[in-house]
Order: sequence, then C-alpha cells, then structure tokens
Amino acid sequence: MNSKPLKTAARIDDIAPFHVMELLARAQALEKTGRDIIHLEVGEPDFGTPAPIVAAGMAALRAGHTHYTGALGLPELRAAIAGFYASRWQTPVEPGRIVVTPGASGALLLVMGLLAGPGDEILMADPGYPCNRHFVRFCEARAVSVPVDASSGFQLTLAAIERHATRATRAVLIASPSNPTGTAIAAGELARIHDWCAAHDIALIVDEIYLALTYDGPEHSAAHWDDVFVVNSFSKFFLMTGWRLGWLVAPAWSMSALERLAQNLFLAASTPAQHAALAAFAPTTLDMLEACKAELRTRRDFLLPALRERGFVIPVTPQGAFYLYADCSRFTADSHAFANRLLDDTGIAATPGIDFGSHHAAGHMRFTYTQPLSRLAEAMARLDRFLQA
Repeated sequence: MNSKPLKTAARIDDIAPFHVMELLARAQALEKTGRDIIHLEVGEPDFGTPAPIVAAGMAALRAGHTHYTGALGLPELRAAIAGFYASRWQTPVEPGRIVVTPGASGALLLVMGLLAGPGDEILMADPGYPCNRHFVRFCEARAVSVPVDASSGFQLTLAAIERHATRATRAVLIASPSNPTGTAIAAGELARIHDWCAAHDIALIVDEIYLALTYDGPEHSAAHWDDVFVVNSFSKFFLMTGWRLGWLVAPAWSMSALERLAQNLFLAASTPAQHAALAAFAPTTLDMLEACKAELRTRRDFLLPALRERGFVIPVTPQGAFYLYADCSRFTADSHAFANRLLDDTGIAATPGIDFGSHHAAGHMRFTYTQPLSRLAEAMARLDRFLQA
C-alpha cells in the first residue's frame, strides 16, 4: 500500500539537489555496466586515510571507545587541534574555544543555527560551496549571493560586501581557498573585511577547510582573531572524508550556546573517529600528508595548462584545494548538458557550474584533480576526441 505524500516544510522547495552527487550516481551506474569512468567530479582525494590514523581508529574500537564524548568533543583532540594551530600557523587558540563536529558541515550548521534566523541575511560569494546557502535557508534566513569574478580572484572584497550589506546582514562568509575555484583571499583584504565586520557588529565566518592545502603563498589562518568563527575539517588535508569529522573555532562568548546546539543537533561527533584523529597530528602522519599534498600540486600543474590549451578559460591560477573552475562557454551555453554529454560520450565525470550558484554558472565546469597523473592524461586524450568530434 502506497502512503499518501504529506505536506512538507516550505524550506524543502528552496533546497536544490547537489547535482554533483546525482552525476556521481550516474557515473557509478555506468561503471556497473563495465564503462571506465574517470572521476573528476567529487571533491574527495583518491588517497586512502594514512595508516597511523586507521590504526588509531581500530585501536580505539578494540579499547571500547564506543560511547559518547562530551558535545564539544574529546578534550585530548581539542587540545591537539589547538596545538596544530600553534605549530603550523603560529596562532594561539584556547582548546576551550574549539568544538569538534560531524564534518565541517556540522560546524557550519552550528554557526548558522547560532547566528541566522527569520529576516536575517548571510553574505557569501557566488560561485561558492552550494550547501552554505542551503544551511542558511534551513535556518529560515536568507543567503545573499554576491557575484565574484576573476577581477577579485573569485573572492569577496570589502567593496562588494559594502554594496550588498543591509540592516539585516548578520554575517559574512569567506572561504579561502575556496570551492569551486581554489583561490585564496589576500591577507590584507581579509583584515579589512574583519575590521569592517567588527565595526558593524556583523559576524565573520571563515571556511579554512582547504587552508592546509595551499600550494602558493603563505597559509594565513583567521583564527588569530578571537572574534571570528573558523571552520575546518579532517576530510581534505587529513584524508578522512568518510570519518565525518571537523571542527569549529569560535569566540568565547558563543561557546555555551554552541554547546547547547551541539547537544541537541548531533549530541557528539563520532567517538572512534575522534580517537583516530589524534594520530593525524603525529610527525610521521604529517609527513605522509605533505607527500600527498605535493602530489596534488603536481596534478594541478599538469591539468591547469592542459585545460587552458584545449580552450577552457581559467583566468586565475588556484592557490590551493584541488579544483579548477573553468569557463567552458567556448563549447556550450549549458554546462549541465555539457557535463552529461561528456560523461556519456567519454566517461569523464566533471561538475557543472550550476552546483555553485547562478553567476555565469551555465558557462562553467569544475574539474577536480583527485586522480593519478596517468588518469588525468587519459582524460585529456578522451577530451581531445570529444572536442574534435
């Protein structure tokens, strides 16, 4: 017996599907038929989690570490994260200002739950990570997408923020390096934005998920300001995507409210994953992670010129992450249809710009360089045949 659909909350109609996941599902279905698919769509490195982290997770399970931790996270892990800020970014952070979360998504949801409500506005860049605007909508607030382009390195500027800010603006969200462009914000511009936000009692949220995957230039963490919300993750640099673990560095005044939210939204992050993450900061593990980072940079330096040579316009060299946001308007006015043809005809899976906003989205594609060089070279050979057909 089929149940009758019930009326759903209005917010559901405003939360768009994550098109890259639909594309991934199609790609996986093709693989099951025997097709060879080159995955340049999902933002997940192909490297496995380093062995010391896996071993620590297994040891935690054997030791019976399967019960809840406190809502803010394992004290030892919060201290280890604080130590990472001190050693890598020369930034003192009190462990008491750190919340361990189920992925960076859990951290972003906490911040939005704290700051955003009916009538509030959150400013963010377009293009940008799609879930950010959906988190805002989930909290019954409004995401204000600010168009950005190559002239600002696809990052927000203070001038753009001032043009779009209103009395309803509650927060500004910066991602550096960003998804989908891989570009980073200049330290001076971020400082100007911080000072403006502080002067106007507007929260500044900085997504640093890819900060440790910065290839060009210094890594600047916004956590050296104690009034900023800084989001990070064990998924990307630490190669722990499926472990679902992230963290938030927050102002001291917000910790009590964030703890209450965490208690009610997810109770606590995965206990075995938290114990496993303790091994992520060991020197031997960090050496392994830096080797993977070096390989990612080599892949960027191969794929970036390769796409440019084939007519894709990438005006700004991405300083970090593992994405190339390419203007494909020479080939199509509909990147979504283009992505599907590319998958069907060549077995190359790449993400259409529609996932990342509305600003010239139909003329852009995102390619990830999360496959070995041999696979990237094969992708370019297939792309040549496709473009010449």
